[in-house]
Amino acid sequence: MSLEQKVGQIIQGDLASTTPEDMYKYHLGSVFNGGNSAPGGKQWAPAPEWLADADRFYDASMRPNGNLPRIPMTWGSDAVHGHNNVTGATLFPHNIGLGAMRNPELMRKIGAVTAVEMRVTGLDWTFAPTLAVVRDDRWGRTYESYSENPEVVASYARPLVEGLQGKVGTKEWLKGAHIVATAKHFVGDGGTDGGKDQGDNISSETDLRDIQAAGYRPAIEAGVQSVMASYNSWHGEKMHGNKSLLTDVLRGRLSFGGFTVGDWNGHGQVAGCKTTSCPAAFNAGLDLFMAPDSWKDLWINTLAQVKDGTISTARLDEAVSRILRVKLRAGLFEAGRPSARPLAGDFAKIGAAEHRAIARQAVRESLVLLKNENAVLPLKSGQKVLVSGDGANSYMKQSGGWTLSWQGTGLPDSEFPGATTIGKALLDAGGQNAVLSKDGEYREKPDVAVVIFGEDPYAEFQGDVPDLLFRDKSDNLELLRKYKAAGIKTVAIFLSGRPLWVNHHLNASDAFIAAWLPGSEGGGVADVVFGKSDFKGTLPFSWPKYATQFVLNFGDKDYDPLFAYGYGLSYAKPGKVGRVNEVSGLAAGAELPVGTWFERGKTAQSLDFYRLDANNLEKLHNGIGTNGDVVRSFAVDRNRQEDSRRFLWTGTGEATVALAANAPLDLSRETNGAVSIEIDYRVDAIGEGPVKIAGYGAGLKPAGAGMDVSSRLQAEKGKGWQTMSIALSCFAKAGLEMSKAQIPLSIRTSAKLDLSISRIALGTSATGTVSCP
Repeated sequence: MSLEQKVGQIIQGDLASTTPEDMYKYHLGSVFNGGNSAPGGKQWAPAPEWLADADRFYDASMRPNGNLPRIPMTWGSDAVHGHNNVTGATLFPHNIGLGAMRNPELMRKIGAVTAVEMRVTGLDWTFAPTLAVVRDDRWGRTYESYSENPEVVASYARPLVEGLQGKVGTKEWLKGAHIVATAKHFVGDGGTDGGKDQGDNISSETDLRDIQAAGYRPAIEAGVQSVMASYNSWHGEKMHGNKSLLTDVLRGRLSFGGFTVGDWNGHGQVAGCKTTSCPAAFNAGLDLFMAPDSWKDLWINTLAQVKDGTISTARLDEAVSRILRVKLRAGLFEAGRPSARPLAGDFAKIGAAEHRAIARQAVRESLVLLKNENAVLPLKSGQKVLVSGDGANSYMKQSGGWTLSWQGTGLPDSEFPGATTIGKALLDAGGQNAVLSKDGEYREKPDVAVVIFGEDPYAEFQGDVPDLLFRDKSDNLELLRKYKAAGIKTVAIFLSGRPLWVNHHLNASDAFIAAWLPGSEGGGVADVVFGKSDFKGTLPFSWPKYATQFVLNFGDKDYDPLFAYGYGLSYAKPGKVGRVNEVSGLAAGAELPVGTWFERGKTAQSLDFYRLDANNLEKLHNGIGTNGDVVRSFAVDRNRQEDSRRFLWTGTGEATVALAANAPLDLSRETNGAVSIEIDYRVDAIGEGPVKIAGYGAGLKPAGAGMDVSSRLQAEKGKGWQTMSIALSCFAKAGLEMSKAQIPLSIRTSAKLDLSISRIALGTSATGTVSCP
């Protein structure tokens, strides 16, 4: 192999930033698709397009190149609850729901189904399982953990790895219907201080070993071939550069014999590194850089670092050998094109009935019955059943993040062929006596009202929360209370990626089910609700009595949950709950959704609207005539009373409206994660002249000249409410230090402008995207 070819083996790019020609020219040994990447530059794509792309990349890797040996590429994908990037695939419950089952053998079947569906599309490597043991439920990846109990995580590691890869020593290991698995994220991701994604784990080495790393030994003993380094630090040292853990512990004490892979540009967070240059991570024991959009410059710099001795030839050969060994074990050198391999192109297996049956069983066994007063459940034949709630007919809410897109949002129903919403399943089970009401209203009084609701989808740091209060965006609590007041029995089906404080909703419900994020098979919920199966699930995480109990793990000192770890009622074993305390433990005004800066007429606690004049901020109060006559601010209505703010520039001088923070915001993680600022707005009048959007750093230091959006606003005048999406990277490119954003958003103009805003929030939708200058 040439030096260039060896360097290519240790670097992988994202599908959105890498072409087959790149793979050939730079000798790249692998490609991967991030949460928002799919063939053809799409956000999601059907199975045949994935297989065709797999062939294109494989062909590029095997095209003759002088006398160099040709090395087949491998394709990695986050198949974390089924082959969840592919339209129509079977979607299993997320890990938190699987943890409620306490069924290791069913995990083996889930792994096997996931491997088969990946093989159909030509992919041969999954970035799963996640073996995090979450100890602070504020973490945005809590639903990726099976349990707060390391024993549950350890019990699942072996059977899932064997389901994905096959058993070591058999002819089918890593071949046929099996793929390469990845144990992640090594190590300590579930134990960061404050539950902060990509944060610092300050636990003792004993706790790191016995709690956080509990799943790795059984995974390695099962032959897992890849381990992904974690974003987090341990006592301040980033895992991507931690030699003592990546090499001494993982290779030494744990005897891991596969290769280590980084997380999305995670090497760039190592001290002294950039995403395009990080010999420190490689020398610490990282074998394969995950460099989604930085791969080309990283390849150039790494090659130079090998040539100048910063990276030794011996270390390079070691990493390449590890990668090649896995490819040899997986039979890639003799397997041929992805489309010629076993199961490839058998598209009937994507979402096949036998696969969905396994997922439906997992849903049934994952449900935890928290409350069932007076045996309201199971629903009886002949009862009039009303189904409502914002989760009743939502594939997205019941599937959560990592579903066709990174955040699991912005997906049309057409991308879920073969799936069944919980609401539809309940209607089918209830027959002519069941009706679905989108607005919660009814013509004929029902006997029972089933309200399905919960968290909106999220992934990674976008799911980090400051507390465990459930912020009910769609007034489902009011629905439950209305039905109770009318003498209707109420059943709550709660969709969430973690236990949350829902005491108001519990008191308004006769029965309450923690359904977690069940995935595509809503029929599993109907099976249990209508009594075809009993409840089997028990809590994998302790349920909080107060919204401030985010660190709540069985065995802790002063352990005082509302529902303890392992709790779960059933038809066979009922119990009485009664009324629960409705004191959340939080200060008033803490209910705004996380990641939302302005909504329902309120700004997030650390933010407010100001007029920026020179280096001074003057708070903009509601009411015409305040703050002089250059710009005015007052409350207006969109969906409810005074839920929006109207800003009126008179055109008599230049003025800047700023959404400013009390202390600079750290938006660096969000910027790296391709997050945008989304603004819902309405333009009622606009004059001539530029309207610019910009950010300001600490000390109110402006970043760049701003983005001119005047032509866009001119085109939208009088057309009602619109959405604008501006990538945070635009502000970074303009020079804003994203770790110190004092004013994350400002609007400046000297033109006449009548602009109303109803919402400002962080998100990832492509709606109304503004191009960076």
